[in-house]
Amino acid sequence: MSITPFRIAVPQAELDDLHARLDRTRWPDELPGVGDTFGVPLARVRELAEHWRHRYDWRAAEAELNSHPQFVTEIDGQRIHFLHLRSPRPDALALVLTHGWPGSIVEFLDVLGPLSADFHLVVPSLPGWGFSGPTRERGWDVDRVARAFAELMRRLGYRRYGAHGGDWGAAVSRALSAHDAEHVVAIHLNYLPTPPQPGDPDRTALSTEDAGRLDQIEAYLHSQPAVRMLNATRPQTVAYGLTDSPVGLLAWLLDPMTMWAAADFPISVDRVLTNVTLFWLTGTGGTASRLHRESGGPGRWPTVQPVGVLVLPEDITRAIRPYAERRLPIARWTEAERGGHFPGLEVPELLAADIRAFFIDR
Repeated sequence: MSITPFRIAVPQAELDDLHARLDRTRWPDELPGVGDTFGVPLARVRELAEHWRHRYDWRAAEAELNSHPQFVTEIDGQRIHFLHLRSPRPDALALVLTHGWPGSIVEFLDVLGPLSADFHLVVPSLPGWGFSGPTRERGWDVDRVARAFAELMRRLGYRRYGAHGGDWGAAVSRALSAHDAEHVVAIHLNYLPTPPQPGDPDRTALSTEDAGRLDQIEAYLHSQPAVRMLNATRPQTVAYGLTDSPVGLLAWLLDPMTMWAAADFPISVDRVLTNVTLFWLTGTGGTASRLHRESGGPGRWPTVQPVGVLVLPEDITRAIRPYAERRLPIARWTEAERGGHFPGLEVPELLAADIRAFFIDR
């Protein structure tokens, strides 16, 4: 299949429709004094919606995205959209950077410049996300995505490459290392769930720090966020509101971003809105959730290549190193001093530095 250059050019009529819908928003009621205990607060969504309607500039975001070479191709019956930045170093290692949910390729915009100095970068939109468009049949789980990305790297001519990801991107990177073990030289993860498994050291053998991380993991498993549960069970039901109401989509994506980012929420308003607008304009607010529904079941640990792990102190859960080392060949372990679940948006310089340090001599 051919690889075709791609450029974003959203018709003005679609932006006018977005603005009209924002103007007609029917706002919900909110109990007094509940803060965020019932969900993302009304005042916060109103503030961002006002910015979206009157101050946010999609054309500037569109120009930034278009400043990076973009392409589309079809793999296994699915359109795949991706950024492809070639390093000025002809012998540079290629890296495939995979985003997660509720993010998109927007997660990597602030690391592309620093990393492309030393690496060739391939940044796909997951099937169901953004300009990759909706999935068209059942079966697009993490393993199928990984096989598609392996084929993408083959088509681009890369015979040696690394993979990085967080959230779903971490799962895809691990699967990619298994499905294309001959060509993947190493993987770097900024999210690594380590729920206990049979044979793991019990709590009494863990450090105080790791015992605290185990408590965090167990609390998370006991009380999964509602958005994840709905994505994993009823994605079609929530898709109606996410596709019809821009404010509904904004609140749906903003809620987990707020819960999972660092407490001071260092992500800029415009980055939040570019991410949301990308989902809105492509009609993929609901279809991205299909990956949760398709990829149920326990994770597997087939990776044999060296693994780098970046642990963010305010992430959803933090990896327990003794558990991780029983599952994966850990070659680098970094405990960051700041950042949450979205390091490319929160601490991009830190993320880029750790990726570079891990891959630069491979």
